[in-house]
Amino acid sequence: MTDQNTNENNAEKIQALRDMIFTAEKTLQGAKAMLLQIEGKKKTGRRKKIENADGEEDGKIIQGTFDGQIMLGTDGKQYPVPANYASKSKLVEGDMLKLTITPDGSFIYKQIGPVERRRLLGIVNQDADGNYFVTSEGQAYKVLLASITYFKVDPGDEVTLVTPRDIDSDWGSIENLIHKAEAINNFHAAKDDAPEEDEKPAPASNSIPNATDWDNSSTENIDTKKEPKKNKAFSAIDEWDDDLEELKKELI
Repeated sequence: MTDQNTNENNAEKIQALRDMIFTAEKTLQGAKAMLLQIEGKKKTGRRKKIENADGEEDGKIIQGTFDGQIMLGTDGKQYPVPANYASKSKLVEGDMLKLTITPDGSFIYKQIGPVERRRLLGIVNQDADGNYFVTSEGQAYKVLLASITYFKVDPGDEVTLVTPRDIDSDWGSIENLIHKAEAINNFHAAKDDAPEEDEKPAPASNSIPNATDWDNSSTENIDTKKEPKKNKAFSAIDEWDDDLEELKKELI
């Protein structure tokens, strides 16, 4: 009986110590939270996933389809998807998502079934209401404002747009910034100022004209009365003409 009583007392003490530790930890966490609030600081750090003994996340799990802005759950309800997450993950309409609602009410999304994608080049535009869209291949695609701010794009910029391949979607996700509008305008301006291929520059003043460029006035300074030089062979015979006449006289 003595050993049994001892074991029971030990079990009670152990449980009491566990309760004291649990209470102390809660008190410490509360004190830290109050201190951060007084100092005007926010608690930072990555949200930890809460998993149970089977390795599954605790909380309510819902699957659904992304429609470009929100998730349409299989339970028929709509769930908001953070724009920053959708932009950074480059979600497109049709992607399958898994939403875990933790016991504290936090939403944790995970992409579980991406659809086939295609990439397009487009130009960023903005309508009169301030809404941004990307024009590509004659179609205007809506984009999230978070994508605009994340890539710091402006109207007129050229971007790479990701859209679902097999779905006729009005939404797209910006993947990369290709060219800024200022660079595009400078390129077209330089191209317009460049001379056309069939345009030839005027000849310089000191350039030598071609033979076909000569006119009649170009021969004014040529002495047309001056006889050309005789061939060397004929001029040598002519020089011996007088000597030959003298030799003929002596022979006679």
